[in-house]
Amino acid sequence: MPTTSEPDPASDDQGPDPSRVPGLDFGPDEELTAARADLYASKVRRDSEEAEAFGRRQAVRDAAAARVRDVYAELLRRAPESDMQPRLEPVRAVCELLGDPQLAYPVIHLTGTNGKTSTARIIERLLREHNLRTGRYTSPHLHSVTERISIDGSPIPDAAFADTWEEVAPLVAMVDGQLAAREEPALTYFEILTCMAFAAFADSPVDVAVVEVGLGGTWDATNVAQATVSVVLPIALDHTAMLGGTVAEIAEEKSGIFTEGGYVVLAQQPVEAAEVLLRRAVETGSTLSREGIEFGVARREVAVGGQQVSVTGLAGQYENLLLPLHGPHQAHNLAVAMAAVEAFLGNGNMRLDTEIVLEALEGLTSPGRMEMVRPSPAVVLDAAHNVAGMQALVEGLDEAFAFRHLIGVFGVLADKDAETMLSVLEPVLDEVVVTRSASPRSVLVEDLAELARDVFGEDRVHAVERLDDALVLAINNAEAETDHGSGVLVTGSITVVAEARLLMRAPAVDVGQGLRREDLA
Repeated sequence: MPTTSEPDPASDDQGPDPSRVPGLDFGPDEELTAARADLYASKVRRDSEEAEAFGRRQAVRDAAAARVRDVYAELLRRAPESDMQPRLEPVRAVCELLGDPQLAYPVIHLTGTNGKTSTARIIERLLREHNLRTGRYTSPHLHSVTERISIDGSPIPDAAFADTWEEVAPLVAMVDGQLAAREEPALTYFEILTCMAFAAFADSPVDVAVVEVGLGGTWDATNVAQATVSVVLPIALDHTAMLGGTVAEIAEEKSGIFTEGGYVVLAQQPVEAAEVLLRRAVETGSTLSREGIEFGVARREVAVGGQQVSVTGLAGQYENLLLPLHGPHQAHNLAVAMAAVEAFLGNGNMRLDTEIVLEALEGLTSPGRMEMVRPSPAVVLDAAHNVAGMQALVEGLDEAFAFRHLIGVFGVLADKDAETMLSVLEPVLDEVVVTRSASPRSVLVEDLAELARDVFGEDRVHAVERLDDALVLAINNAEAETDHGSGVLVTGSITVVAEARLLMRAPAVDVGQGLRREDLA
């Protein structure tokens, strides 16, 4: 009968001997116990110190965030950015008092009806990968006003944003006083943010600023800058009450960003817009490059996570570039962006290093632009907010996602052609949930539902007052479909997409984006 013996004290089965651990040469048991106590006490002290340090850092962050909220509230008390004033003098006056920061660095200036923000993001990423310190000014923001002023690919820190306001505010007050004496409107929300962006870029300082117009061109607040390269994305009818009722009139307004002897990069344009832009380029003595003539998309095909694009640039051919954005329009945005960077870096005569281009595109994002925020059922967000943008969305939607049953969540602002936008969407949507964002400019749900029923028919339209309830209904209906390939598309306005991103807990915009290839080496 086997017997049970006591474990051999010398056996290797007793587990690790702490006295044999390198660097812990303990002696007798009591010394080991004391050493363990010291180690434990040291760890407790470290944990306590780290917790206190974290608390201090969090308090600083909370204080900075509170300052941003206060500044934003102050700005919102002014005329909104949709209320453009046809003037440059007040912005120029503030900038002069600041020391003309907008002249402290070269500027790539973008206008057009659609594609400005995505193209600005591509340009900025390409420049940053060439080891340039970049500023990027785009609008509107999705979640935080600090997104508009980006330095090296990341939103300006809260403290820096608030500090910039404190620098600018006394000068704004001075110019407001001059305007009041002339019985003119005070500086607007967008005019002040533009001054802040120029000041922040100069304080940084940046090597180059990529600046998107807010509205139009000639009278846009950003036009106090002197562009080294002016970029015009496709022009279509939008904001007609302020910019003009024809494409030619809108092109005239947007061509106002061209500078004497500058470089102009044109995306493909309607004929009536192209005629205006070409004439203006000649009048300003600008060097001109046109998509489809001097540069363009050579080939493209759908790829996992985006598309593979070959681009004919101003200075060379770029093959098989993986662009992690969806839709033919984004391939054209890429071609325009690359031409703008070629123009900026080498006056159109210097070929970009393909490896650098690939590195730049690898980390590229464009939040709210055909962005998937949930995989099953798929929820896709797109900030298309006019007829041309909706046409581009529909063109790219089928090739990128191939939905078998698609439910739209649609909300729109009051100055848009909602009926035509719905008509563009109708062939690709099986049903639509009309709703609204919290914006006071949102079309009322009952009014939007009436338009939608005229386009889709009674049975395909759901009217839901709150966006969160609209999302729940659309997702539940998509899940109820037995066929695989059901999805939800949220579109119609930037405000709807912004609120949907928050409700769907999408990642924060551009957090951790401020890296170059050399930073990861």
